[in-house]
Amino acid sequence: MRLILGLPLLLAAPSPAAAQCLLCGKDGGGSGLVKRKAETPLRVEVETQLDMGRVAAGAGGGEVEIDPLTGARRVRGNIVDLGGMSLTGTVTVSGEPGAEVRVFLPPTVDLESGDGRTARVVGLATDLGAAPRLGPDGRLQFRFGGRLQVAGASGGDYRGRIPVTVEYQ
Repeated sequence: MRLILGLPLLLAAPSPAAAQCLLCGKDGGGSGLVKRKAETPLRVEVETQLDMGRVAAGAGGGEVEIDPLTGARRVRGNIVDLGGMSLTGTVTVSGEPGAEVRVFLPPTVDLESGDGRTARVVGLATDLGAAPRLGPDGRLQFRFGGRLQVAGASGGDYRGRIPVTVEYQ
């Protein structure tokens, strides 16, 4: 088995400024904020990075999954869980109190190790219901997880970014 050392994925690890940039309005003004009729800015902050933890992968590879609802880590295929901490990603959205929002995560994200190897995260999902709304305080916090696909003999520390996009409904 080949050791994949701590997979602290900087998925969704952009600084608040980078996360805001993903929300730039169509006018290209670069304000980093999306505006609604009420002119209340919509802001996205990454509170916790998605971290798959430490695993060892055999020749056949497999998957490591972090469930966004429970935070549970599951392994499939020729993967052994070596323990350590794994975390769901946590995002806080703030804007107009009571407003309905839409959250978009990409279908896949490619990660890279320091030596140029790649891995892929698929199945990104949140713990949000069908029609998420900002609370009376104008805030909404949600968690997200996904599945890291690990090819055999591709050990390393993989990092990447997940663009989290939020819009008013």
